Amino acid sequence: METASAAGRSVGVIAIIIRDRAHCASRVNEILTGAGSIIIGRMGIPYGERNLNIITLIVDATTDQIGALTGRLGQVQGVTVKSTLAKL
Repeated sequence: METASAAGRSVGVIAIIIRDRAHCASRVNEILTGAGSIIIGRMGIPYGERNLNIITLIVDATTDQIGALTGRLGQVQGVTVKSTLAKL
């Protein structure tokens, strides 16, 4: 994904919850690698008690780019995605 100039971009947080790591981790990582140009930071935490893996992303992109990223992630079975944006 290409980044746009600062105008029209938002800074946001994307939360990704992975319920079946064995099934979908490689696909999630493939999608995130493709979106690397808009990702400022990434933190992943395994939550063993609930058999979940949680990834948080900080992004700086247009709402269309963020929507495209969350849409691709949301299509992966076993993945839940939510985002929040701040227009700066």
